[in-house]
Amino acid sequence: MADNKFFTYKGYPLVRKGNELYYGNMGDEYVTWIQILAAEDMNDIKTATKVRIYKLSTDKSLPVKNAEKTSLYSALDLAYAWLTN
Repeated sequence: MADNKFFTYKGYPLVRKGNELYYGNMGDEYVTWIQILAAEDMNDIKTATKVRIYKLSTDKSLPVKNAEKTSLYSALDLAYAWLTN
């Protein structure tokens, strides 16, 4: 049987495919979707320089909240704040 555990960040699952990440529990009221829009090579490591974060609700009638950050770390920090408030 395969182990279906996800990588977590601050206790929430974090799943990445290409330049998109989903952060949060899919069964909760909210989840965040993070898009890496731009990246630069810094010391031979590709580093995100423009990231858009969306707070999505399972209730489609609620508005989508979004923001833009200059690093993946700051985007994840904001996404965590959105999920815990």
